[in-house]
Amino acid sequence: MAKISINLATGSLQKEDIIVGIDLGTTNSLVAFINPEKHPQVINDAGKGVLVPSIINLNKNGDAIVGTDAKEHLIEDPEHTIFSVKRLLGRSYKDIEHYQNFFSYKIVDDDNDTLVKVKVEDKFYSPIELSAMILKELKARAEHALKTPVNRAVITVPAYFNDSQRQATRDAGKLAGLDVLRIVNEPTAASLAYGIGLNPEEEKTIAVYDLGGGTFDISILRIQNGIFEVLATNGDTFLGGDDFDRAIIEFWISRSGLTNDELKQYKEIRQALRLKAEAAKKHLSSHSTFEGEVQGIDCSIDKSTFEGLIQPKVNHTIASCKNALADAGLTVTDIDSIVMVGGSTRTPLVKNSVANFFGKEVNDTLNPDEVVALGAAIQADILAGNRKDILLLDVTPLSLGVETMGGLMDVIIPRNSKVPTKAGRQYTTAIDGQVNMKISVFQGERDLIKDNRKLGEFELKGIPAMPAGFPKVDINFLLNADGILTVQAIELRSGVKQEVEIKPSYGLTDAEVEKMLLDSVSHAKEDVAQRMIIEARTEGEQMLYTVDRFIKNNGQLLSHDERAKTLELVEELKNSLPTGTKDEILAKIDELNEYTRPFAERVMDIAIATAMKGKAI
Repeated sequence: MAKISINLATGSLQKEDIIVGIDLGTTNSLVAFINPEKHPQVINDAGKGVLVPSIINLNKNGDAIVGTDAKEHLIEDPEHTIFSVKRLLGRSYKDIEHYQNFFSYKIVDDDNDTLVKVKVEDKFYSPIELSAMILKELKARAEHALKTPVNRAVITVPAYFNDSQRQATRDAGKLAGLDVLRIVNEPTAASLAYGIGLNPEEEKTIAVYDLGGGTFDISILRIQNGIFEVLATNGDTFLGGDDFDRAIIEFWISRSGLTNDELKQYKEIRQALRLKAEAAKKHLSSHSTFEGEVQGIDCSIDKSTFEGLIQPKVNHTIASCKNALADAGLTVTDIDSIVMVGGSTRTPLVKNSVANFFGKEVNDTLNPDEVVALGAAIQADILAGNRKDILLLDVTPLSLGVETMGGLMDVIIPRNSKVPTKAGRQYTTAIDGQVNMKISVFQGERDLIKDNRKLGEFELKGIPAMPAGFPKVDINFLLNADGILTVQAIELRSGVKQEVEIKPSYGLTDAEVEKMLLDSVSHAKEDVAQRMIIEARTEGEQMLYTVDRFIKNNGQLLSHDERAKTLELVEELKNSLPTGTKDEILAKIDELNEYTRPFAERVMDIAIATAMKGKAI
């Protein structure tokens, strides 16, 4: 007996699962689909609204409230309420340490070069896990509204997202139970939503200016014969409407005479100020003044003051526009239209500045909050095979290369190369008889690898022992449509070969994601807990080794009490490794790290003072 699927929301026959388009945003997220009339449509589940706030409230049991209901907890329960998690995706602590005061929740900084963790009570969460919670909520809302399972999706990211951030987004989708068919640049999705290029005879060069809650990017696209080609991208993954809010908050704080130290004791005040600043920003888009107060703090501000505060941020976006045009080899007169995306483009100063720079009126006829999700739904429709006349070409936003002698970056795929693409170079050995070659892969625009971002490394083993310069090693980079990189190394004389998919330094491996998925299906919590414990023990052992080395080398610089307390914490961590839970071990690591950090700073100060002694500056 054959089974026929019927979509209860539309009454139409359903041949296969619906593929949805998801805009996973810093401030708000939303989901869209192609309706029976073949038009993209955002989903408003049960009247809850189109926009799902990208906010998670975690109670003491680890249960999550996501979206509109979680937003209510921002003021009353700030330490357990996570917002702007997209800013943390694929990032290390050193990437975000200057923004620590912006977050009311604890960001763990136990290692500057690993993925940040968020600590709530005694539990630790990765930004991937937190993003997956938001995606699960979107999936549930879509399934409830459409009355059908939703298992496949296209997810958008800022065009300037690097490989680590793209992979983290894909991992979050998998963890939420979604088959992520494509990671699409937000500006590309926006251009699709405007229908630009659907007429094969249309030729246009457009600029997509996308200023959201936490990210900014500008993309220059050429549309020709139904092909969307991104000529250049530029932007800043740490600039958005959140920064406008923060500028207002700092203005109110400085005027009130309160110090940041005083406010740290009242995190709920900072949250209340953040929400009030957001309200002020929106109000000033159509009014000249805003009046308000938060617990005795005067929160009035006028439009000209607000525009003065945000002018440097807006100028920064215009500088990015100039850079993107230069990369594309174009001038403002070559741009046929400007598409505005993201809620922050509603700010009149933004709109006017962009129009003045390009010398023409901007196009903002579609809802700037919805345009990316609508475009993602169209991309999903293309992938489903329903629009065979459209081809999407994208570009890699940052150069990809390998480390060569002296710590130099050798670029193999330059930035703004079209993807998918393949490129390679030939290398040789530097030492006689060298049988292994370590290949370290980096992303960035600087000449020295120390200034770029490391994506991963592997060793090509078994090179025949030959004099230096004789082996010929081809290193090939294959970049797929999602911007995910595969690296292949082959020694041509012997045929020795190795190929790896480069996983970012910050992210979960496929095996880890699959294991967590399996756990969510089978409820075999013991399995995932065991894996987490192994990871925590490994991290604990590394911490013990580091502290032991530090005490051996610098023990004389510690007081008796400091040394005793350190050894006591070391013993506690050591004792927790065999029998402790993941969270107990991580808490001990956190405690030991917090206690010993000032010692390292002291040793550094002494070393600098010794080195500078007797030297004139």
